[in-house]
Amino acid sequence: MIFLNTSLTSKITLFLTAAILSVSALAADFNQTQHLAYQGDAKAQFNLGVMYKKGEGVHQDYAKAAEWYKKSANQGLADAQYSLGILYNNGQGMHQDYAKAAAWYKKAADQDNAKAQYNLGVMYLKGEGLRQDYAKAAVWYEKVANQGDAKAQYNLGLMYDAGLGVRQNSETAKEWFGKSCDNGNQDGCNKYQQLNAR
Repeated sequence: MIFLNTSLTSKITLFLTAAILSVSALAADFNQTQHLAYQGDAKAQFNLGVMYKKGEGVHQDYAKAAEWYKKSANQGLADAQYSLGILYNNGQGMHQDYAKAAAWYKKAADQDNAKAQYNLGVMYLKGEGLRQDYAKAAVWYEKVANQGDAKAQYNLGLMYDAGLGVRQNSETAKEWFGKSCDNGNQDGCNKYQQLNAR
C-alpha cells in the first residue's frame, strides 16, 4: 500500500512538472513569436494569430487573431488570407461578412491554397458574399478535386449528375464519385453505387 502511494505521488509530481514546463515553453514561444510579429515578420504574425485563435500560450481572443491575420494577409501570406476569410465567414472577432470572406479566400485561392479554393467553391454554389455562379463553383471544386480532396470530388460529382454549372454527364459524375469514394468519402461511395445501379 505504501509502495502504491509513493508511486502515485511520483506520477502526480511528474505530471505537474511536465505541465509547468509545457506552460513555460508555450509562454516562451509566444514571447518570441510576438517579438518577430512586431518586427513585421509575416509568418510570425500569422502564427501569433493562430495562437490567439486557439488560445495557445495566451487567452483565446478572436479579435486579436483577426488583427494579426490581417497584418500577415496584407503581406500576401496565403494561409493568413485563408484564416482571415474563415473569421469573416464565421463572424469570429468581427462582424460576419461573407463578401470579405470571399475576397480573402480568393486571394489565398489564387496562390493555390486548396482550403480557400474549396471554400470559394462553396460560396459560389450558395451565393454567399458574391453572386451565385454554379460554373465558377465547378471551376474551383475541380481545382481542389484534382488535388485529391474527397469532398470537392463528391460535390463536383453532384454538379455533373444534376448539370449544375456544367453539362450534365452521368459518366463524369460517376468518375468523380468513384474518386471521392477511393479517398474515403462514404457519400461518394453511396452515389457511385446508385449510378452503377441505374
